[in-house]
Amino acid sequence: MSHVVLLADDDAAIRMVLNQALTRAGYEVRPTGNISTMWNWISRGEGDILITDVALPDGNAFEVMPKIKKLRPDLPMIVMSAQNTFMTAIRASEVGAYEYLPKPFDITEVLSVVSRGLADASKPGSDADKTEEAGESMPLVGRSAAMQDIYRALARLMQTDLTVMIAGESGTGKELVARALHDFGKRRNGPFVAINMAAIPRDLIEAELFGHEKGAFTGANTRSSGRFEQAEGGTLFLDEIGDMPMDAQTRLLRVLQEGEYTMVGGRSPIKTNVRIVAATHRDLSQMIRQGLFREDLYYRLNVVPIRLPPLRERLDDVPDLAQHFLRLAQRDGEAPKTIAPDALRLMQAYAWPGNIRELENLVRRLSALHADEQISLEIVQNELHVGDRPAATGLPMDIAMAVETHISQMLREYEPDLPPPGLYQRVIDKVEGPLIAMALNACGGNQIKAADLLGLNRNTLRKKIRMHNIEIVKHSRRN
Repeated sequence: MSHVVLLADDDAAIRMVLNQALTRAGYEVRPTGNISTMWNWISRGEGDILITDVALPDGNAFEVMPKIKKLRPDLPMIVMSAQNTFMTAIRASEVGAYEYLPKPFDITEVLSVVSRGLADASKPGSDADKTEEAGESMPLVGRSAAMQDIYRALARLMQTDLTVMIAGESGTGKELVARALHDFGKRRNGPFVAINMAAIPRDLIEAELFGHEKGAFTGANTRSSGRFEQAEGGTLFLDEIGDMPMDAQTRLLRVLQEGEYTMVGGRSPIKTNVRIVAATHRDLSQMIRQGLFREDLYYRLNVVPIRLPPLRERLDDVPDLAQHFLRLAQRDGEAPKTIAPDALRLMQAYAWPGNIRELENLVRRLSALHADEQISLEIVQNELHVGDRPAATGLPMDIAMAVETHISQMLREYEPDLPPPGLYQRVIDKVEGPLIAMALNACGGNQIKAADLLGLNRNTLRKKIRMHNIEIVKHSRRN
């Protein structure tokens, strides 16, 4: 039986070439140059696969694709575009495209994608698999509204050299975002160098960053290049920037201001050409008030702030992330596994204090230690230690338990020392920030409704929104 390919492109020459190639491959092709005809075919249930350009005379395909996805969820949609940008790829993923093909394209590749799309569409339960495959080339996984905001921000930053500050809890994927900025940006052919400030002894940070000359200090038997030199022409990722000591902060500020540095023990300044991406899980505003972080350095680094949401704020992404980690485990030699739907629902109800890193560790552990092809609800209950709570309630981890887990993790990070003063306010800020953000989201960005929901004065709410740098996204609530 011949499969029907719906083809929509404003360019008659492209329609003719694709029509001929697809016909020779044994497909029945229905070409058109507009959205109206395409939509009429689809609404009547015709066609097995859709190939469409983004820009058509009577509209933009991205605007109609969500309606197609809702009406025909099993219809694979292949998007073509002459605008070969990261944003177009991101947008194609947002609206549910099976594949995105930048123009000019290889006819052989088009035929291969069509064949694969039709094959996947015929598999039971193929929708999740297609989503995963469509995201294979992307460094980040997830379709939640929170992640789409991240994707849009990244797309706007790809062709710039602006300094970026990524804020987020441990385990939210800050280095993945930094790598995405590098790998899809104009410095992708240069090196990507990462340094974790929290993992380096304080007296060695300057030598690690700027390198040292022979004889600069005891044990410096040879000249050693620093991370700035290693990252020349590329991206330098400064992870956990909040752990940088004040004297090193001063030197880093000078480098950012003057575009040059001096090696430890050196005399001649060295010009530098790197893009700086910094990240932290700390509240730098609080550290500035406590005199632990330079305010001028903060503004140098915080040119473009990106906040990564914790996993508890993007629980819709848990199934996609779990599937992604199962695939990674399978590539590493583990047997193919699936997770039972009720087990996935329990995972979505969990608070994930360790964020995506905790989820990945769980999925990897489940894949390695359990022989069953399907990971059951009982197995997940036992692993998450929630067997004493009915899974169907959908309740997240108790707040007190989540706070206790967070504080325990923080105390371990500083062992054998204690955290800096101000622990009480930092913990309150950690709870208050997501509480206000989620209340605003639940109210569609309406501050009056959110203030009423929270029981706060409107002026107090506005003050706290500014204090926590909460981005307000107005939208209609879904029923």
